[in-house]
Amino acid sequence: MWPTVKMRSLGASMEIRHELGSIAAPEAFTFGAAMIDPKRNPNCSQSGGRQLIVRVYYEDTDFSGRVYHASYLRFLERGRTEWLRARGLEQRELAAGGAVVFAVRRIEIDYLRPALMDDLLMIETAIVAVGGATVDFRQSVVRGEEKVAEAVVRVVALSNGRPARLPRNMRAQFSVQK
Repeated sequence: MWPTVKMRSLGASMEIRHELGSIAAPEAFTFGAAMIDPKRNPNCSQSGGRQLIVRVYYEDTDFSGRVYHASYLRFLERGRTEWLRARGLEQRELAAGGAVVFAVRRIEIDYLRPALMDDLLMIETAIVAVGGATVDFRQSVVRGEEKVAEAVVRVVALSNGRPARLPRNMRAQFSVQK
């Protein structure tokens, strides 16, 4: 016999406060959609995609309950994806339209403090340089007021699997964002 599970509306169970790190779920669940839904993650839309809140889940941690080093790469990828989305650039549409896709060419990351399961982290993303076929991002992972990790990520534009110049309009838009 399976146990009966009663569910309430997730929205009715969430209390969102203004300061980072204070999204409280009174029930024994979290609201993962806050990571990608701009209506539920106001920091992402209001910041032009420069900030994204993510919660650390069990799957993100190692045996000690600390965030596994490779999980930070996923968090950073989400930050860059939301940064692009805030500028009207959907990666799936770029690929389907034959324009360009982006691949990480180089990443330099410093792990400054451990993040733990259930932490709320702010992924901050900014562009620092634009080349002919490359874009350099500076990203930080922040918990409250303390920086947990920081990275410099170089992505390269690809077309048909080969490096390609950034389209002129994209390059101009990225250059303005510095």
